[in-house]
Amino acid sequence: MFKKILIANRGEIALRIIRAAKELDIQTVAVYSEEDVDCLHTKFADEVVCIGPARASESYLNIPRIISAAEITGADAIHPGYGFLAESANFAEICEEHGITFIGPNPEAMRKMGDKTRARQMMKENGIPVIPGYEESITSAGSARNLARELGYPVIIKARGGGGGKGMRIVKDKDKLEEALDIARTEAEEAFSDDSVYLEKYIVKPRHIEIQILADRYGNIIHLGERECSIQFRHQKLIEESPSPIVDTYLREKMGDVAIRVAKNAGYTNVGTVEFLVDMKKKFYFMEMNTRIQVEHLVTEWVTGIDLVKEQIRLAAGEKLDYSQADVTLSGHAIECRINACDPDNHFSPSPGEILALNIPGGLGIRVDTHIYQNYFIPRHYDSLIAKLTSFGKDRKEAISRMKRALNEFIIEGVKTTIPFHRKIMDNPQFLEGDIHTHFLDNIIS
Repeated sequence: MFKKILIANRGEIALRIIRAAKELDIQTVAVYSEEDVDCLHTKFADEVVCIGPARASESYLNIPRIISAAEITGADAIHPGYGFLAESANFAEICEEHGITFIGPNPEAMRKMGDKTRARQMMKENGIPVIPGYEESITSAGSARNLARELGYPVIIKARGGGGGKGMRIVKDKDKLEEALDIARTEAEEAFSDDSVYLEKYIVKPRHIEIQILADRYGNIIHLGERECSIQFRHQKLIEESPSPIVDTYLREKMGDVAIRVAKNAGYTNVGTVEFLVDMKKKFYFMEMNTRIQVEHLVTEWVTGIDLVKEQIRLAAGEKLDYSQADVTLSGHAIECRINACDPDNHFSPSPGEILALNIPGGLGIRVDTHIYQNYFIPRHYDSLIAKLTSFGKDRKEAISRMKRALNEFIIEGVKTTIPFHRKIMDNPQFLEGDIHTHFLDNIIS
């Protein structure tokens, strides 16, 4: 087992990793930018190292500074969290070259699954269902028009690399195609330094359902059931739950088996998530694989009782899985609301600033993962996620009831947040029925 882990991240996820490491008796190193000197993750790590100015490119994305911080503190492993360098195969390789273990999959598996078109082609070759489309990069507006005509509208343009909804555009008719192509390319270039995009058939009213997998270095792979992630705004997830309201035992086993096949075909180890789109007839299609811990991993921890961050660390250290598929049972229901410092009434625009008053909810079946505190100043340079509020109940009805209670107790003054938005969703009749899809919010948000 590792002696010391450096966390190459910030905020809530850094604090989450610190807690898991402490429970495993592992020392921790927190890195921080100059603007994050007062961020809570710096208060609970055993050691802290400043790695540069506020701009992420000069701090949290600065690989030489992160490696130097690991070397001077004697860290023998680095946990990337999510975002920043979490899905950088290049960073994972550099860690290996310096004799530092990267807590995640091997670089080759990351490359296979990080290139969306390469991953699609590999899945097709191995008989795994994928959404109809073309893996080749679009070279011109003319070729895009020809491909879209063959697929039939609506279509979706996607960036070859990265994720998080960047470089994605839905096109409902040919008149909008060229404009959408230009926007998608620009977003992809800005987000991933690669403007390559490809085209897929767009599935109308799909559900976004993902399967959590665990894989060790000895060929053992299991899945931990599914998460429903359909409530999104501009491809950014806002509410997740487990289990999904529409997934029965048969569909869960079928999707789980496919997710395990995906991981095997990629030579994947550690914790990962296989994402699917499910149409109205419950036919599912492979979409992508996320080669990191997910923001929404908490709901899986609730219903399985398995600490996913601890599993990441154990698997990276070369330990075998402690579980077989028969050991995995889902119990109860969990829901996560992402609390972001942004204004839902203004297209979720960021709302940085000082937290003037704060009350964190509690009680049976409630968990809050956060790095904020009263008088903390939320910086403008990073993602607006400031807390993850999760509820757990014996069934979906109880989980929703507890979530509503917790949202009413959650007070954050000084900045706009998504708390009022989540209260509204928890009272929505369609949501209460579990009748949701990835465009559920279209009629709620103008």
